[in-house]
Amino acid sequence: MNKHSFHIPVMGIGFTIDTPLKVSHLGIDSVISLVDDILIEKLRKMYCEKFELPYQEISDKLEDFRAKRITSYLNLINDVAQKKFTDLINSAHETAKEIKEYLSLLPNASHLKEEFENLTSGDFSVAEIKKWLKENLYMGSIDVNIMTKVDKDNYTKNDKLPTEFNDAHAALRGYANSDLNSSVILSAGMNPRLYSYMENFDDFFPDGNGNIKKKIVLKVSDYRSALIQGKFLAKKGIWVSEYRIESGLNCGGHAFATDGYLMGPIMAEFRDNKQAYINEIHDILIPALANKGREVPKQNLSLKITAQGGVGTAEEHQFLMDHYKVDSVGWGTPFLLVPEATTVDKATLDKLVAAKEEDLYLSDISPLGVPFHNLRGNTKDVEKQKNIDKDRPGSSCPKKFVALNKDYSEKGLCTASRQYQHLKIKELDDLDLPEKEYTGRLNKITEKSCTCVGLGTSALLAYGLDTKTEGNGVSICPGPNMAYYSKIMTLKEMVDHIYGRGNVITRTDRPHMFIKELGIYLDYLKNRIEESRESMNKKQEKYLLTFTHNLNEGITYYQQLFGSLKGQFENVKDSVLTELTQGLKTLEGFKRDIEALSLSEV
Repeated sequence: MNKHSFHIPVMGIGFTIDTPLKVSHLGIDSVISLVDDILIEKLRKMYCEKFELPYQEISDKLEDFRAKRITSYLNLINDVAQKKFTDLINSAHETAKEIKEYLSLLPNASHLKEEFENLTSGDFSVAEIKKWLKENLYMGSIDVNIMTKVDKDNYTKNDKLPTEFNDAHAALRGYANSDLNSSVILSAGMNPRLYSYMENFDDFFPDGNGNIKKKIVLKVSDYRSALIQGKFLAKKGIWVSEYRIESGLNCGGHAFATDGYLMGPIMAEFRDNKQAYINEIHDILIPALANKGREVPKQNLSLKITAQGGVGTAEEHQFLMDHYKVDSVGWGTPFLLVPEATTVDKATLDKLVAAKEEDLYLSDISPLGVPFHNLRGNTKDVEKQKNIDKDRPGSSCPKKFVALNKDYSEKGLCTASRQYQHLKIKELDDLDLPEKEYTGRLNKITEKSCTCVGLGTSALLAYGLDTKTEGNGVSICPGPNMAYYSKIMTLKEMVDHIYGRGNVITRTDRPHMFIKELGIYLDYLKNRIEESRESMNKKQEKYLLTFTHNLNEGITYYQQLFGSLKGQFENVKDSVLTELTQGLKTLEGFKRDIEALSLSEV
């Protein structure tokens, strides 16, 4: 049973790589990225030395080394976290300090603090307290994240290995073979081959009581996508235990823009359709399980709906819980400033503390070709610019996790790599373009950054580990919300902020999360219209008009919502309604621009 109403989502590759070791014994759920098995192996070695555990290197010469590294690391994290939790419970007879820390973090509505005070105020036995602790305290879930599309083919010399040795497949197998009883969060869209591969592992299927040892969580930005993916998996006998709704653009990391659908209406759709969804998917799941000869649960399986992306105040947090009936709210970006929870090197921490709105922007630096939240002046981008200035653009590509482009090589190249950019620039040179167009195209090639290395390096620097292969450049991907947090925080300060027992935001001009998201969507639409100025075709026109229509519907929904609220967001309601009216005017202007561009093409 989850007693906290927030979770710490995956951040980058290395920022939450060992977060469960820091917070799981305190009952907080968090997520480890499984992208980088090289980083994972380095941290496993470090922690084995720290905790005086036997360590045997899993060399990349071993068969299936990626999956084996991931399994070994997850088992280590699980064992150490379990031990910390057991020690906490057993500390009852020595000092209640750790237990009081655990209880002090719980939400205000939790009865456990009061029960513990009552239990320890009179005559009590240590055995009685331990029994109570075992019955009432729980560990935070040690979850993992796999980006489904980061599923590079792998080779032994020139021989292509079977699909199950692809990166995401091997990561899934590494998790499936681990001792963990938790969830895998699948993000970045649907990968049918990977989804089908899950059928090979018993832990993903329910037992007769509806228990699932390893649950499937899908990160989604709209209801339709959730329904399609849920049906696909149900046909294989696999239940999606949670949908993690993330704002399309008001988030950290990669930003998967919806077609103008805003977060409020999306959450309302999930809330209103939840029971119908459970019934519909069950009607597919039960026969599928029976056909496979697997146990059929005696009752409907449970479904969690959670949300994340741009939440910044206790009032927003509680509103999502109450109005949209979400089971938990993800708080990512601000936790980057909490060293007790995440792993960020000192120089990058200082940059995050100082970051303002203009330092946080949606970039095109990701080799995946998806918009990516970026921090200006990060050391990976500085390193990238130095290579450009030396007339040697691109990265040496030491890890190749995103070597997915097959334009020039069957094995795949990363678009941020030196090899790819050299070939692309050579092609560009042969086109003999006017200088302005040439420069624009050149910048598009060279702006790609080596994020699969840069997003993990911070952890190596934070722990003083070797970065000879990676270099010292750090990429970091906070959401726009970072602008409103301006100090390094303790875990207690951050959790108290989430639950309204304190406030770590000193600025008074932070917009409501829904208004911030709307602003980012309007900027995104404006840029897409600008890109279409040179030539607008019917497909682009349809896309832009659909986007405009959906934003318009979203704003109207928010006008009705905020117009009807009583006793909530009273201090910002007037400014929210003003911003919404302004948003409609801006959209009207955009619509006229699209129609004018369309006419100019006729």
